[in-house]
Amino acid sequence: MKQVGLLLIRNFKLLSVAAILDVFETANKFYTDTNQSTLFNINLIKIDDHGADHFSNYNTQNLISDELYDLLLIPSFSPGAVKDYIVANQDYLPWLNRQHQKGTRIATFCTGAFLLAASGLLNGKVATTHVDACPEFNAAFPDVLLRADKTVTQDGLLYTSGGATSTFHLLLHLLQYYCGKDIAVRAAKIYAIDMNRDNQSYFSTFKPFTDHNDTLVASAQKKIEDSFQYTGTIEEMIKDIPSSRRNIVRRFKLVTGITPIEYLQQTRVEAAKKLLVQTDQQMMEVIVNSGYNDPKAFRKIFRKNVGMTPSEYRDKFNAIQ
Repeated sequence: MKQVGLLLIRNFKLLSVAAILDVFETANKFYTDTNQSTLFNINLIKIDDHGADHFSNYNTQNLISDELYDLLLIPSFSPGAVKDYIVANQDYLPWLNRQHQKGTRIATFCTGAFLLAASGLLNGKVATTHVDACPEFNAAFPDVLLRADKTVTQDGLLYTSGGATSTFHLLLHLLQYYCGKDIAVRAAKIYAIDMNRDNQSYFSTFKPFTDHNDTLVASAQKKIEDSFQYTGTIEEMIKDIPSSRRNIVRRFKLVTGITPIEYLQQTRVEAAKKLLVQTDQQMMEVIVNSGYNDPKAFRKIFRKNVGMTPSEYRDKFNAIQ
């Protein structure tokens, strides 16, 4: 039997915890339906009794337990100030390191990746998180090899997933590892999850990271946002800022997690996405109104950031209106 620990972190998202438990319960039921022993013994691991009343029918253990787990699961945080949530859950960090050193696999879901990154275990490793949380993650953990486009990542014993339904993609990945492909496919059918989706970029919404106190960077951000439609260079857009190009680029990336040119590109792409879905503008109008005059360059940058062509994006999201 595999010992699975689900961290009942402070400020957890209830839906995330419920989804994780439901999938592992379903897997166990596959075994009991064929008169086999259940594969997963699930325990909730807590610092205190926060949220435990929601799951009174599960085994719970305090963090001080020395039990070694085969797999630890970190659910998503609720919306809010993630940096404050990390502080509230810092007691988990040395414990996660000890478990990992003993060979425990650790999987995070959505913004749960922030807690694992805070432990230092993701430094130099590939990871993902909710697409809209990626700028904040990049700024907070520059040593992590963030793959914002990925639905699921695995680097050694560490797993991460993107937002929302990406949770199920990682859960299916784990079921395939522990139970085999047949169980994973059966679970995919029950939850109506397309197993081969590995890209989440087209679900993203660029939300500039502004929760900082660097007035120089804030000024550069505003200049880019106010003038992105003009097909000038980034140097022209921030030319009035009293700083050398090298200094502003360094500070900009340190604060926002991306360079000024990447910020400009993402601002323009976000504008194009809105025009594609919310208006009937012809493609050339969309290109010009989002700040480009070269269709080839626009399509290349759009595909790089979104994971599909502008026409595919329009077709996909117009179809669900």
